[in-house]
Amino acid sequence: MSKPEDALRPPGPFRVEPIGWVRSPYPRRFGTPQQAAAADSESDAVLELDPSRIPESALADLAGIERIWILSWLHRGGGWGPTVRPPREPRAARGLFATRSPDRPNPIGLSSVKLVRIEDRDLHVRGIDLIDGTPILDVKPYVPYADAFPDAKAGWIDEIPFDAPQIARYPSKPSPR
Repeated sequence: MSKPEDALRPPGPFRVEPIGWVRSPYPRRFGTPQQAAAADSESDAVLELDPSRIPESALADLAGIERIWILSWLHRGGGWGPTVRPPREPRAARGLFATRSPDRPNPIGLSSVKLVRIEDRDLHVRGIDLIDGTPILDVKPYVPYADAFPDAKAGWIDEIPFDAPQIARYPSKPSPR
């Protein structure tokens, strides 16, 4: 039996289209930083916004904003399950929604990066955690008073050292010579 509030819930599916793509130094998942603020994520990248969808006026007033959020479609994710084994110690199975695994029911990524400069529709950023070619769904300003909760607890994640190494999901294959 349906409830009155069910009429207010759009059933989907929903249509999203990329507004641009990431150009980053990371060609594959392994070796890409786990988080935009991770110890190994100081690489530069470019968010190339699609000129057929995004006019330059959409970037007005972005200069002077130090950090931005990138919402992305994690297009190289695999299937998802209710538990995952995060690639940093300890390798215990964790509930999917207690992790930032890219393998999700809707593979939407959220990254906060430093905005270095703007050239036309290209946003030059630092601290990227996205694979080259990742579709960009949206860009929003990082607003410290609304987005930062420095005393928030992160449960099991608080127990992992900041610089703990990523563990290979699959053994490396020798490169052909």
